[in-house]
Amino acid sequence: MDKNDIIGIDVGGANLKICTGNAVEIHYCPMWKDSPLTELLKPYAGRKAAVVMSGELADGFANKDEGIAFIVNAVKEAIPDSKFYGMDGRFYDSPTHLLAAANWLASVDFLKDRYPNAVLVDFGTTTCDIIPLNRFESLKGMTDLDRLRNGYLVYTGTLRSTIPSLLRKVRVNGFDTFVSSEYFAQSADAHFVLGNITAGDYSVPTADGAEKTYAASLQRLSRVVCSDLSEIGESGAKEIAAAFVKEQTDLILGEVRRIMKDTDSKSIIAAGIGSHILTKLFAGENIPCTDLNADAGIFADALPAHAVMEAAKRTGIF
Repeated sequence: MDKNDIIGIDVGGANLKICTGNAVEIHYCPMWKDSPLTELLKPYAGRKAAVVMSGELADGFANKDEGIAFIVNAVKEAIPDSKFYGMDGRFYDSPTHLLAAANWLASVDFLKDRYPNAVLVDFGTTTCDIIPLNRFESLKGMTDLDRLRNGYLVYTGTLRSTIPSLLRKVRVNGFDTFVSSEYFAQSADAHFVLGNITAGDYSVPTADGAEKTYAASLQRLSRVVCSDLSEIGESGAKEIAAAFVKEQTDLILGEVRRIMKDTDSKSIIAAGIGSHILTKLFAGENIPCTDLNADAGIFADALPAHAVMEAAKRTGIF
């Protein structure tokens, strides 16, 4: 069999990422609604697919096992010849609890020999993985609960994190102001108005269903303090954005420093849609950092999909 017939698929809670070896496709595909997963994968019928997932945690499922079964069956309906990477670093043909959130381990499996003694920091749309690449064997079997306890999973992302998930109070126009806990704005709005992402990068639905423009993002951020943009102005809305991004990057930086020290790691490799944000952050802290987007052999914006494809080719499972 031609190894080029293998594709890599990462089924997340919000996004479906597909790596063909020549290109990457990213589709918004929420697992908590009537998911179009099978329909989106039908164009790849006849191929062989190596698959990882994290979408089993979506609250549309009663539990992880139900989510795993749904994803496996939906993928196999479109691509019958699919195999699924587990938390033990092995591939499976059918649903098992070992498939839950193994996408990050596939990334480590792929990168550990390329970047020994580095920490992978994958800053995606929803979460940030902070994983020491020199600990692969001890990482096997870790659940997301384990990773949260170890700081290897920080639940904040470039696009989908709500502003009050990190902010309780913000200084706006000279006044310390409590924020609303309503879902008025998200991290995509903050990064957009600060120039960290473009309108094209804003690939998830907005909180209010309105357009993805600079002015609309400023208005959404204004609502976080129960105001309109006309009340606090552009500068006030951008103060909210800047305060959120500072809390977010400080949180990531603190965990990165701790994990580097604990594992005697020497450098960072940054991946995900927010890799350029991290690269700038770490440069300012004099921490050696490589943006995986600079590695022509890696699809850094869909790293687990690329990683599981390479793992399948390496192990010869098809």
